[in-house]
Order: sequence, then C-alpha cells, then structure tokens
Amino acid sequence: MRSLLLAASQNRWLRDHATQYSFVRGTVSRFMPGETLDDALGAAETLRSKRIGTIFTHLGENIKDRGEAQQVAEHYLEVLKRIREKGLQAEISVKLTQLGLDLSADLCFEHLNAIIECAEKDSIVWVDMEASNYVDATLDLYRSAVSVRPNVGICLQAYLYRTKNDLEKLLPLRPSIRLVKGAYNEPPEIAFPRKQNVDENYFELGKQMLRAKKENSCVRAAFGTHDVALIRRLADCASGEGFAKKNFEVQMLYGIQRAEQERLASEGCTSIVLVAYGSYWYPWFVRRLAERPANLWFMARNVFTG
Repeated sequence: MRSLLLAASQNRWLRDHATQYSFVRGTVSRFMPGETLDDALGAAETLRSKRIGTIFTHLGENIKDRGEAQQVAEHYLEVLKRIREKGLQAEISVKLTQLGLDLSADLCFEHLNAIIECAEKDSIVWVDMEASNYVDATLDLYRSAVSVRPNVGICLQAYLYRTKNDLEKLLPLRPSIRLVKGAYNEPPEIAFPRKQNVDENYFELGKQMLRAKKENSCVRAAFGTHDVALIRRLADCASGEGFAKKNFEVQMLYGIQRAEQERLASEGCTSIVLVAYGSYWYPWFVRRLAERPANLWFMARNVFTG
C-alpha cells in the first residue's frame, strides 16, 4: 500500500483530477488549515495558546521557472515579515527544488541566503530533504549556508543507509537537525525497506543527536515523527542524559497526533507543529497517506459523509 501511494504521489493525471473531488479536499483539511498564508497564521495563533510552536511551509517542489522560484523566495520573505508583525514564535521550512535547485545551485543558494538573512538570528530556517537524488546537492548547499550564518537547519532521513555517515560529517559544523523517517519511494539498495529497521535506525541516530547536543556539537536536535513509542524512547534517553524537558524537541505535522502534541507541551517539552499551506498540496498529501495508510479510512469516511 505504501509503495502504491508513493507512486500515486508522482502521478500527474491523479494530481490534476483528484484535487477536484470534495472528499479528497475534505480529507486534506485534516492535515492543513487552508491554502493561504492567513489560514496558516490563524492556525499558529491557536497553537500558541496551547504553548505549541509553529513551522510554516508553503507547498511546492521541482520548480523549473526562474520567475516562479523568485516568487517563492519573495513569499517566504513576506512570511518572515508577518511572523514578526504578529509576534509569533514561528519558523519556516523550505524545499530547495522550490527555490530553483533544478535550475541552478547558485540561483537556489542566492534565494536561500536571502531568506536566512531576513530571519531572526534566534530563529532557524529549516531546509527540507527531498528524494535521494537531491541529498548530495542539498547537503552541499546546507554546508555553504551554515558556514555563513548559523540560523539554518537541515532535515535528515532515517530510512537512508547513508544518513549515519551524513550525520557524522555534519556535526563539526554545529548543525541544527530535524530527523524524520523519510517519505519518498526509494529502492532497497539505498533505503531500509522494512519499517522495523527504519525505526531502529531512527532511534540510533536520535541517540547520536542527543549526545551531540549534550557535547554542544549540535545546536538543535529535533525529532520529526508521529511515532509515540519512538518519541517516548527518545524522551527517556534525553532524561537519562540530564536534558531539561524544554531541550527535548518534537516536530509533528498539523492535524496528526494532536493529543501527543499537547501532552508534550503541557509537560514542558518543546512541541512544534509544521503547518503546510498552498494550492500545490496533492503530492505532499499523498505522501502523508503513505506514512500512515490508516488515514485512507478517514478519506473513505469523507466519501460517505460529505
């Protein structure tokens, strides 16, 4: 099922047609508050009242038009401006292919650098990791960016065999890292095919990140997962290492594991929700279904109820 969904996320015909159905759009509303920045800002204000932080991401990827990539960069500058105006403790997360990586690494870096420069110095600009063929280019651009300004973070994917080595090579840069399981359809030659192996690799990488944070060689160690059992294993490790609750950081997606998001915040942990918005939501949404195919039942209920 996961493989089928991941293949569907890349299907242009499905992208063009599925988005027209009300039951699909109804399901999407579970994972994003709306398509506009105002929708996302409203969600952030609600989350703030629950002591939950926010990361904004404007959906889109693989842009191959310079003007469009420029518009995306300018949009994120506007997002940072609106965050300051509203006094939100919020950050942003960007995809490099949305900033023009498919066109030119130099162009992409120019856009990324402008965004980082505009962000508050105590606020991280997160760089998403995309499919495996982009890992090297993404890491190269991240190294260039963090060598100039420290307020930039990188996402690493636990399902890739290479990630342990990538993490070790990044630590001398004192990075901020968000660790996720991975949401692309990768061959078994480069990624763990079994969930059990991905989970165990995630745990081992997570422990390494916590040790690095304790040794001051990792600025932020953020765990991007909805796996409650895994979160609690890592929380126990953090406690055993003497971390204060506020230094244990979990980042989840809007609408998933809401009770766990609130539990973490109420216990004093750093609980952050990634709020996605925008009209280009189809591939992102189907990858969310692939992460947890049980969400297909939620979509099926929407067929009969609305």
